[in-house]
Amino acid sequence: MGNTITTKDGAIIDYKDWGAGTPVVFSHGWPLSADAWDPQLLFLAQQGFRTIAHDRRGHGRSSQPRTGNDMNGYADDLAALLDALDLRDVVLVGHSTGGGEVARYIGRHNTDRVAKAVLIAAVPPLMLKTAANPGGLPIDVFDQLRAGLVKDRSQFYKDLASPFYGANKPGASVSQGVLQQFWLWSMQSGLLNAYASIKAFSETDFSEDLAKFDIPTLILHGDADQIVPIDAAARQSSRMIPDATLKVYPGAPHGLTTTHQDQVNADLLAFIR
Repeated sequence: MGNTITTKDGAIIDYKDWGAGTPVVFSHGWPLSADAWDPQLLFLAQQGFRTIAHDRRGHGRSSQPRTGNDMNGYADDLAALLDALDLRDVVLVGHSTGGGEVARYIGRHNTDRVAKAVLIAAVPPLMLKTAANPGGLPIDVFDQLRAGLVKDRSQFYKDLASPFYGANKPGASVSQGVLQQFWLWSMQSGLLNAYASIKAFSETDFSEDLAKFDIPTLILHGDADQIVPIDAAARQSSRMIPDATLKVYPGAPHGLTTTHQDQVNADLLAFIR
């Protein structure tokens, strides 16, 4: 365990806090941990920023509570972290499920502490296909995730790593190390928590949250994302967030913070500055 805070309902949230300067706070994707942000944390800390990333409840080194494993719970944990550290003029950065966490944080807690936001391969506005969201993914997709998780979570995570980083595409050059670290991080999450989180990231509608964004917002997404398809996600969110900037990464997969690390780092730095 590193630095921790304890939330109102007793969950222990572990976080990293590197560097000094303007705070940049990172929310990770499912079912990973703050470690997935290490390249961005180190890079921005070296550029004169204070970089903070927490393990979502039920993930990484945080505790694995039975309750609060939904977007409201995640957003309130993020609020508890910002409050405990009394952070102001924060840049919030969320990847995938973490992008939903950032959106719900702004929806529930406003932007008093927030200066800018970045959504990377993020799940908003809504992943699930509905009558009002015909471009979403059918519920069967998420039922299959749940079934795979329960049956053999270790093999499930090993199999998921490949499409996550686009390693299943012709000509892809994704190292074994990258695929293995995805498995390692995923295995640190609690089964109950990872299972509940599938509903949270797939069935939460963030439309009303996105309407409350009143800060500069950068959206990064790969057009070869096999996990969160760009058309129903970033392209929609960029129309719903006032004055959002969408940057599409040609050929990039879901895990672009790793596969396109240098480009993401440069884009983050330019936007934050």
